[in-house]
Amino acid sequence: MPWLLIDNSNTRTKFALGNEEELLEWRGVIPTAEISAEIVRTLLAPVTFDGVVVCSVVPAKAAILKEVLGDGHPLHFLNWESPLGMNIDYPQPAQIGADRLANAAGVLGRHRVPAIVIDFGTAVTFDVISAEPAYCGGVIAPGLGAMSGYLTRKTALLPEIDLVEPSSAIGKSTVHAMQAGAVFGYRGLVKEIISRISAELSEPPIIIATGGDAALIARGVAEIEVVDAELTLDGLRQIARKVFA
Repeated sequence: MPWLLIDNSNTRTKFALGNEEELLEWRGVIPTAEISAEIVRTLLAPVTFDGVVVCSVVPAKAAILKEVLGDGHPLHFLNWESPLGMNIDYPQPAQIGADRLANAAGVLGRHRVPAIVIDFGTAVTFDVISAEPAYCGGVIAPGLGAMSGYLTRKTALLPEIDLVEPSSAIGKSTVHAMQAGAVFGYRGLVKEIISRISAELSEPPIIIATGGDAALIARGVAEIEVVDAELTLDGLRQIARKVFA
C-alpha cells in the first residue's frame, strides 16, 4: 500500500501518493488558507495509504493535519532528526524549514551533489548540499509574487499584474514596466545569489529549481540546469522509505 505525502507550504498544500519506487499518479491540492478537517477528509476519502509523511511550515494547519491523520495511520512530521540520508552542517538545525529538508533529500535520489536547490514559493529559498553529502545552509529572500504584490499594496496607482515573460526590457505600459521589473529584476537577484554561493563551494554545484515560479525564472537564468517540479514530494517519498522501512 502506498504512503501519503503532504507538502504543507504557505500558499498551497500538495498531496501525493508514493511507494518504494516512485510517486504515483494521484494528486491533490488545497489552498493552505482553506485547510480544514472537513476539506482534508473529503479530499482523501477516495484514496488508501499505509503511512503519512508531512513537511509543514504552517503550524496551525499542521495541527489540523495531525488531527485528521493521527488516528489509524503511522504519521511522521519531517524535521532535522528525520532520516534524510545526509549529515547536517548547521549550528541550529531545528531552525531549518521542513520543506528545505525535503528538497535536500530529493536531490540525493534524483540528481547529484554538490547542489544548490532554489525553491520559488512565497519565499525563494536557496539550499546547499555539499559533496559529503551534508545540508550546509542557504539563503532566504522574498518570493517573486511577494515582491510584485508589495507594489500593488503600497501604491495608489500600480495595478496587480500577471507574472509572464516580458516582451522587452523597456516597458510600454505600466503593466509591461512592472512585469519587466519583476521578472528581469528577479532573475538578477537569483544570478547574484547563485554566484555568491558557488564561489564559496570547493567544486561546481548542479543548480536545481523547483516551486511555482521556477519555470518562468529559469527560462532566463542559464546557471539553472534542471527544473524539477516533483522535487519536494519525491524527497518526502524517499524519507518515507526510511521512516516506514
